[in-house]
Amino acid sequence: MEVKIVEVGLRDGLQNEAVILPTDAKKILVKKLIAAGVRDIEVTSFVHPKWVPQLADAEQLASELPSNAAVVYRALVPNRQGLARALETKVDEFAVFMSASEAHNRKNINKSIAETYPVLEEVTKLAKQQGKKVRGYVSTVFGCPYEGDVDISQVAKICERLFAMGVYEISLGDTIGVATPNDVKKVLKALLSQFPAETLAGHFHDTRGTGLVNAYVALELGITTLDTSFGGMGGCPYAPGAAGNLATEDLVYTLERMGVKTGIDLERLCDVSLTAQRILGKALPSKVLKSYVGSKKRKS
Repeated sequence: MEVKIVEVGLRDGLQNEAVILPTDAKKILVKKLIAAGVRDIEVTSFVHPKWVPQLADAEQLASELPSNAAVVYRALVPNRQGLARALETKVDEFAVFMSASEAHNRKNINKSIAETYPVLEEVTKLAKQQGKKVRGYVSTVFGCPYEGDVDISQVAKICERLFAMGVYEISLGDTIGVATPNDVKKVLKALLSQFPAETLAGHFHDTRGTGLVNAYVALELGITTLDTSFGGMGGCPYAPGAAGNLATEDLVYTLERMGVKTGIDLERLCDVSLTAQRILGKALPSKVLKSYVGSKKRKS
């Protein structure tokens, strides 16, 4: 069995960091990720720079990525203007995004859910006309910081609409990290009754320490694409209390020990996060990374 890991650290991971990384530093991280065997990398977002200053260098970074036919580079595009910018770069695929809850969608996109659909439809149509695949993100699937529980039927309705637009895969986000294994089972079983497992992905935040077990439950239910962030960085600027994503190291360690292939070299992956720690000047939350650092100290 194999699992595809989509590395979102350079976008979802960095967007909440106060320290602005130079473009050259981001390029170093990209090269190290590739050396570790990571083959799906979300590199940036083409939102307006004033909303996410950390990603203001989207054009420069995405234009200077190392060429590698084995690697898929992906970027978020919020609208037609963002798509136009992204099409001038080396990005292979694009991603559109919206929330399952009305309140979070308005905070995150400044539009209602109904107003968001035509924007994403236009982006998806234009991107596909240029031969680009489009992925979809649905945030707050398992809970909203403003509305609380989110109705599964609402999530299914949004997924159905996104698939009708032409997205090939939808990443289901536990944006504030409230989901438990029972929540994941309930939501995924409902969605899997309507959509094939290969068209869905899991995006679990580890705010309450449940990211890894939720990913395991998703895997048991047939979801073989999972989003993670090196070092466990991340969060949503419009979701108070949303701590980091599930750490890539933690998932890779667990899966490889279980005999599930990821194609990623754990030691080299830890080196990516160590590099990020040095640049950011702070420790990252990945548990496997902390263990790796401790073992290196004991050996030295």
